[in-house]
Amino acid sequence: MAPTKADLEAARNATIDDVLGPELDVLFCGINPSLYSAATGHHFARPGNRFWPVLHLSGLVPRRLAPSEQHLLPSYGLGITNIVARATARADELTPDELREGGARLARLVAEVRPRVLAIAGVSAYRVAFARPAARIGPQEETVGGAALWVLPNPSGLNAHFDLDRLTAEYARLRRTTPDSPADRPEGGRP
Repeated sequence: MAPTKADLEAARNATIDDVLGPELDVLFCGINPSLYSAATGHHFARPGNRFWPVLHLSGLVPRRLAPSEQHLLPSYGLGITNIVARATARADELTPDELREGGARLARLVAEVRPRVLAIAGVSAYRVAFARPAARIGPQEETVGGAALWVLPNPSGLNAHFDLDRLTAEYARLRRTTPDSPADRPEGGRP
């Protein structure tokens, strides 16, 4: 059942637990949770967000997962976190200081969890959080917390610069860098 307007308002500034596991190949990082995600407790849950379809279409998972199945991601070597933990109606409600503080927290988390790749979904937020104003979509030369770094397009339905095909192509480029594709793993277990 979809959250009500009251549920969404009550979710303002709430947080969602990260989806983490051992030996992650890719840790996806959103900008921050939407009110819809915070109300449901599931990352990228807002209808119209293309994260879950793109994960499947790019070959990162073998079937389309629902946001409520986010707990399955570590079995594919995947996880999810956010730059800023607090939920807002729109990402532009975040301050530059919050993004920079979130970038520092993210670097500490990555150093602790040790994924092979950190994939940040949102180039504008990445530019502010890590003081990289000229960053572009794709692999980056620097690392974060010891992990290789990719910047991906934001999968929000509000991101009109990237349609589903272009989003899928960018996520598929990332997939091709993983030697043992997460999608090739049996559901619920690593090889």
